[in-house]
Amino acid sequence: MKTVLITGCSSGFGLGIAKDFLGRGWQVIATMRTPREDLLPRSERLRVLPLDVTDPRSIRALIDAAGSIDALVNNAGIGLLNALEGTSMDVARDVFETNTLGTIAMTQAVLPQFRERKSGVIVNVTSSVTLKPLQLLSVYTASKAAVNAFTESLALELESFNVRVRLVLPGRAPETRFGENARSRMQGGVPEAYAGLVQKVFERWAQSADPVTKTSDVTEAVWRAVNDPTSPLCLPAGADAVALSAV
Repeated sequence: MKTVLITGCSSGFGLGIAKDFLGRGWQVIATMRTPREDLLPRSERLRVLPLDVTDPRSIRALIDAAGSIDALVNNAGIGLLNALEGTSMDVARDVFETNTLGTIAMTQAVLPQFRERKSGVIVNVTSSVTLKPLQLLSVYTASKAAVNAFTESLALELESFNVRVRLVLPGRAPETRFGENARSRMQGGVPEAYAGLVQKVFERWAQSADPVTKTSDVTEAVWRAVNDPTSPLCLPAGADAVALSAV
């Protein structure tokens, strides 16, 4: 029976991915900063373990506890929605520590066992905002675009060890808490000069009838990335992400 380790499973895509793999018969290690057993169905094939991807000690403890795994899904991340002038460097560093360096650190931690075994899959979940620039998302987009570039290069680096690396790019997903969490990092608010822009952006999102991404779109893309050796390096997830990738 195969085992998948998924980061960021307390809500959103990570929770959906964990439920999907569990439902399809895999052993699942679902990680969260603050573990909650009640979020997922009870199963002998499930372990819920603590993980802070920005803390090397937490990563080492997780890897020791997890043991042998077949796939790593780097999903943990934080959002940020603000004008650059309203974003402190401390907040920018937090975003990169989690979204970019956290992904790199987790990948580095599992590589020895994958390389020695000459098998394994790494899936990095980023965002379709890397396909089309959007206002108020400059720092967030940069953190995810860095993961895209990292993944593309790493995939070449690991080919000779039969370790596959894939990218899943979800689109806008109103059913998740991304918007809520991203707005919470506005700290003292948006600089006054950008207030009109922010209002227009929020109104446009609220009134938009464009296609969006469902959690099921992302879970299916991750499943394919892990289980289909012929899958492309980059898999857009969601109708909006698919449309952007075709432009």
